[in-house]
Amino acid sequence: MEQIQLESAGCRLGSEIAATNRELRKMVEQQKFREDLFYRLNVFPIDVPALRERPQDIPLLVNHFAQRFARRMNRTIETIPAETMAALTRYPWPGNIRELQNLIERAVILSHGPVLQVPLQDLDNSIASRRDNGKDQTLEAAERAHILTILKDTRWVLAGPRGAAARLGMNRSTLQFRLKKLGIVRPDFSASFN
Repeated sequence: MEQIQLESAGCRLGSEIAATNRELRKMVEQQKFREDLFYRLNVFPIDVPALRERPQDIPLLVNHFAQRFARRMNRTIETIPAETMAALTRYPWPGNIRELQNLIERAVILSHGPVLQVPLQDLDNSIASRRDNGKDQTLEAAERAHILTILKDTRWVLAGPRGAAARLGMNRSTLQFRLKKLGIVRPDFSASFN
């Protein structure tokens, strides 16, 4: 919990902020959370939707975190590539804002120069590990994951007899259309050599 001080009409009030993603009222009804503690915490509830429900906030948060961490590390971040921002906006953020914050901090650490180099492969790995955990997923998510696996196996070669399109049994142009529709962007391999 973070301690904050509020000043109102000349008097100082001490207050604490608590956050959870659980439905505490329901947990109290199920006797899984102490009722007295619920009423102690439930002074002024603020419901904030999960980050995946407000993708329009992601570019603002990415810019904020990038500048904050850059200042802290005496670095300058001037540019965030559009394809990076698009990938960050599409990602479902199961770890919510803390996951985004940690990824951007890691990106600032890894960036050499004024362009933010976000390790997008970390997002792909996170999606793949959730898929491997056997959770239900949509047909589109399954298709996306399968195409990403083939692209990694073929080192992002789309055409030719050993390319991803041939392995998937489709034309290169069809694969390119599917990549665009599913929001799959080729990673910037040159960034890993800086």
